[in-house]
Amino acid sequence: MESRSHKTTANRLAKKFKTDYNQGQGADIQTGNVAIEVETADTVNDASRQLQGYKKSVYVAGTDKKAVEKALDKYKDTTIGVMDNQGKIVKKSTR
Repeated sequence: MESRSHKTTANRLAKKFKTDYNQGQGADIQTGNVAIEVETADTVNDASRQLQGYKKSVYVAGTDKKAVEKALDKYKDTTIGVMDNQGKIVKKSTR
């Protein structure tokens, strides 16, 4: 089940990037040049699977500080970027 913090963060980022929150398969937020997967601290490890196959910049957006810290640790040597729940980039995607 989707957590409230996940839904709040996903809707906030969708608004910021002027797009809709995709609740189905694939990245939660997609624009022409960015794909964002919103994750809680408990689901951070699932993000890489959701972001597979995208040729554009990909990000994991943590719902809180703990999720952002876990994402930074998990994806530090990857092309996956990390942003906080306000959409502030803390690690740039290199994809």
